[in-house]
Amino acid sequence: MRLFAAIDLSDEARLAIAGQQTRIRRELADDSLRWVQTDHMHLTLAFIGEVEPARGAAIADCMSAPFPQRPFRLVFGGVGVFPPHGAPRVLWLGALDGAPEAVELQRAVALRLESVGVLREDRVFRPHLTLGRWRDGRPAERGSLAQQGAVPVAEVAVAAVTLYQSRLSSSGPAYTALARAPLLCP
Repeated sequence: MRLFAAIDLSDEARLAIAGQQTRIRRELADDSLRWVQTDHMHLTLAFIGEVEPARGAAIADCMSAPFPQRPFRLVFGGVGVFPPHGAPRVLWLGALDGAPEAVELQRAVALRLESVGVLREDRVFRPHLTLGRWRDGRPAERGSLAQQGAVPVAEVAVAAVTLYQSRLSSSGPAYTALARAPLLCP
């Protein structure tokens, strides 16, 4: 089973972000971009990857307990790409407000997952929401992206972390929630 932990988005936030996707799609007019579907949008805190079902059950069990962190507000805005130089692979929407809290939550998730043998990623966590991925490695137009600015697009009240199973198919991924850990005031 293929697993990841994420912050869910409200329907209102998904609609606002989908509107931003539409504006960017018109401006870029780049048919090599594969856009994330609105109902698949989330902020990944930890990608766990493929695990055996028994290990998946242990991970789901550990991801069911509350996190000792206050719920917080996360505001999305500001468009960018990964990597920052060369041919871009990922188009993202950043976190304008609530980023320190999201980083704190990601650290707590990573520590909890380490307790059941999931290795922590080496790269620095930067809270972002993937809007699309380029299908090829050719250079893409970045100029109009820089003009987007850091304008708020959507706001989410973060009150829990969800552990998902992702099933990949030719029609795209399907996500199933396996556990939900609320944020509770310490």
